[in-house]
Amino acid sequence: MEKGLTLPQDCRDFLHSLKMRSKYALFLVFVVIVFVFIEKENKIISRVSDKLKQIPQALADANSTDPALVLAENASLLSLSELDSAFSQLQSRLRNLSLQLGVEPAVEAAGEKEEEEGKEEPPRPAVAGPRRHVLLMATTRTGSSFVGEFFNQQGNIFYLFEPLWHIERTVSFEPGGANAAGSALVYRDVLKQLFLCDLYVLEHFITPLPEDHLTEFMFRRGSSRSLCEDPVCTPFVKKVFEKYHCKNRRCGPLNVTLAAEACRRKEHMALKAVRIRQLEFLQPLAEDPRLDLRVIQLVRDPRAVLASRMVAFAGKYKTWKKWLDDEGQDGLREEEVQRLRGNCESIRLSAELGLRQPAWLRGRYMLVRYEDVARGPLQKAREMYRFAGIPLTPQVEDWIQKNTQAAHDGSGIYSTQKNSSEQFEKWRFSMPFKLAQVVQAACGPAMRLFGYKLARDAAALTNRSVSLLEERGTFWVT
Repeated sequence: MEKGLTLPQDCRDFLHSLKMRSKYALFLVFVVIVFVFIEKENKIISRVSDKLKQIPQALADANSTDPALVLAENASLLSLSELDSAFSQLQSRLRNLSLQLGVEPAVEAAGEKEEEEGKEEPPRPAVAGPRRHVLLMATTRTGSSFVGEFFNQQGNIFYLFEPLWHIERTVSFEPGGANAAGSALVYRDVLKQLFLCDLYVLEHFITPLPEDHLTEFMFRRGSSRSLCEDPVCTPFVKKVFEKYHCKNRRCGPLNVTLAAEACRRKEHMALKAVRIRQLEFLQPLAEDPRLDLRVIQLVRDPRAVLASRMVAFAGKYKTWKKWLDDEGQDGLREEEVQRLRGNCESIRLSAELGLRQPAWLRGRYMLVRYEDVARGPLQKAREMYRFAGIPLTPQVEDWIQKNTQAAHDGSGIYSTQKNSSEQFEKWRFSMPFKLAQVVQAACGPAMRLFGYKLARDAAALTNRSVSLLEERGTFWVT
């Protein structure tokens, strides 16, 4: 029986050969599968690397990306572990950026939570509330430099002084019509980026252009404490002249990247602008979920504004002075009167819109008269901070006390040192009555809205016992 079951030698050899071929076939199939898998992984790595190469340099700068994360020319990484490491670091920096911009990051993955377990979380600075974005909206010679210091002096606020000055000097718009609307749109879009701490947007308008994000030509840098304190104040560089240098310390050229990082670290952001006239153009900013906008419109008696401008900007008001000095009957040029009327009307229309409190502006607008600030600076500062939703610190209160009791007004057209209780009506005793009449005729509607009384004659204009200011309450809602 055993002999009958024995296979011939040829059959045994064939079966053995078949087994060996099967093993080799399985091994070959395995090799092919591995090769296909590796090829797919290489394609994925290549695509991801290409995407990483396309990340804008501005994002890398904003997040201070380490040089080790910059990909080589072939856009390849040595291994999947290196790619994972790069992704982890990039994800961490993007998460930090979202926190700095006030955007809550998504819930972390379970694995990351497990890695963080057992680690002691560093203490976080106490935050009084949501990040506020305060716009001090004014015109020239309304006391905005003085009022802006109320926010500049608070340590947790990043404050900028007239950053839109650079746009006005770089982009030319003819007054009136579509060009006026075009300039308002440019100002608005730059303003939005500044509120988001994207200070790089200013580099396109600074002349000469900054190199490596360094500039010596930031307008009125010294009027912003945040641009003159550590770490934005870098070591002083000899033989480098900075026109608008810091007042109380010597700093190197402004590093825009460091300034942007400082902006994101501060709890709140504020800036003053005298180049935004139309409040309605700010609606997209008020509706932007990334911003919590508060607009404080500062106004002043237009007679006082004109008197101040004729001193501060004498070259632009030669026509007015010639008219005042002319004893003849020649009238003032109509185009000058129309310009004055147009300025007053734009201010009035914006204030009327704000006081109507449309849905997009409700709780976001406050109207302040400079005269009220001058008479009660500390009280008005408290009202403005309460409106903005920011706690007022003793640091600001001390500054107000020290800088509103000066024996004389500070020198310079942008001085922030005022004898507030005495100086706000000085214009009345130097302005010719015929000049006051022109202003009253051109700006009558705005003066009535803001509570500025008209002077009937020269005696009323110069009589200290006659008030030209109607008592008004606070123009804002909670």
